[in-house]
Amino acid sequence: MEFKYLKYEVSDGILLLTLNQPDVMNAVNAGACAELTAAFDYADNDDRVRVVIVTGAGRAFCAGANLSDSGNQESFHGRFTGQADAAARRDDGGVVCLRIYDMKKPVIAAINGPAVGFGVTLTLPMDVRIAVKGAKMGFVFARRGIILDGAATWFLPRLVGMGTAAEWVYSGRVFSAQEAYDKRLVSELLEPEELIPRAREIAAGIANNSSAISVALCRQLMWKMLGADHPMEAHILESRALNWIYGEKDVQEGVTSFLEKRPPEFSMKTSTDMPDFYPWWKERAFKP
Repeated sequence: MEFKYLKYEVSDGILLLTLNQPDVMNAVNAGACAELTAAFDYADNDDRVRVVIVTGAGRAFCAGANLSDSGNQESFHGRFTGQADAAARRDDGGVVCLRIYDMKKPVIAAINGPAVGFGVTLTLPMDVRIAVKGAKMGFVFARRGIILDGAATWFLPRLVGMGTAAEWVYSGRVFSAQEAYDKRLVSELLEPEELIPRAREIAAGIANNSSAISVALCRQLMWKMLGADHPMEAHILESRALNWIYGEKDVQEGVTSFLEKRPPEFSMKTSTDMPDFYPWWKERAFKP
C-alpha cells in the first residue's frame, strides 16, 4: 500500500508504521490523518500483521497539527469560518483514534522524540507506550485557545487519573518523559538506540506466542469494558466469547501444544475467523 505521509513496513508479523514528515517534525495535516485511518484499516485486515508499532521519522514522534499549512488550517478550522457545520463535523484526530480503539491488533507507541498536541493524543488508544528518555510531551491545546482532540477527554483520565489529566490539560505545559513515566503514561524509558528493538521485542512476544483471535477478543473486551456500568457486562460478554471459542481450533492447538511441551502453531485469522457477534459494540448507534 502506497502512502505519502507514512511508511508501512511489515516483517515477522510486525507492522512498523512510521510518521514520515521529518522536515516538519511529523506534524500532521488532514491528508496524514486520512492516511493513518486507512493504514489502520488495512493493517486490521492484513493477516501478515499481528502487532503494530507506531513511531516517527527523524528526531520527533509528532509535533501535532501542522498549523503553518494553510490547507491544513482550512481543513482543521474551517468550521470556525462558516465553511462547515460545527455541530456535524467530526475531529480528524478523533476519527484516527477511534479507529485505533477498534483495532483487532495490539498497537505499540514507540515515542522517539517530542509528542505534543495530537502527537500525544494519538498514542492514548494504543496499548503500550514506550519512550526515549529525552522525549517531551504536552497537551498544549489550551495554550492555543482550543480543546483536546482525539477523544482524549475519554482516554486520558482513564490512563493517568483525573488529577494528573486535569493539571496537564489545563496548564498546557510541556513535560518530560520521566514525568510521563512517573505518572504511568508511558511504561518504559529507553535510550534512542534501544527504542525500536524493545518495541519489536514486545511485539514479537505477542506475535510468536499468542492466538490472534484470543488477542483480538481480549483487546476489545478490556478497552470496551472501561466504559461499562457494572462488571456483569464484562461477565456476560466474556461468557459469550468463551462459549464460542472453546469449540475453535486455536484452543485445541493451545492445549495440545502445552501438553506436548512445544510452541503453539495457531492458524485462525482475524480477517476471516472472528465470531459472528463481533464487533458487538456496533449494535449501538453513535452519532456525532
